[in-house]
Amino acid sequence: MSRSGYVDDYDDENNTLGLWRGAVYRSIRGKRGQAALKELAAAMDAMPNKTLAAESLVTADGQFCTLGVLGKARGLNMNPIDPDDWEAVAKAFNLAPAMVREIVYENDEGLRTYEYVYVTLCGPVRPWYPEYGEHSVRHMVEIPEERLGQMRWKKMRDWVERHLEKSPA
Repeated sequence: MSRSGYVDDYDDENNTLGLWRGAVYRSIRGKRGQAALKELAAAMDAMPNKTLAAESLVTADGQFCTLGVLGKARGLNMNPIDPDDWEAVAKAFNLAPAMVREIVYENDEGLRTYEYVYVTLCGPVRPWYPEYGEHSVRHMVEIPEERLGQMRWKKMRDWVERHLEKSPA
């Protein structure tokens, strides 16, 4: 299971997924959620090194995940907080557990960690897997961690911006 607690094999026979998505929506759109998102947007924009880590509030070398950036801006001591215990994280950050789990999911699992590259083959090509008679073959390659951190920052900053309610002018 992931740090967010989300699982792939979700059985929705009792409409619990709809209830959960409603809880996430309300926690993000509520006063506490919107205030936290505004604070988070300002903290992310103020970061000198615009990279985010995954799987931890703060890493050993001082990189933060999205919630870690908010915790740093608030002056929280995040060392005693277990990043896998979303109830404890929600209590420490004064946020709804549904919002905490959604942010953690987006930060840790919402980013593809690989990309496809196309390689041109020279010479005769087999008519079956993996080439299927094509001279251009698609291979999956891991994205280096230094690029992932920057991509994660951009993705999460866009996510925060999308969920901020625009005040009428």
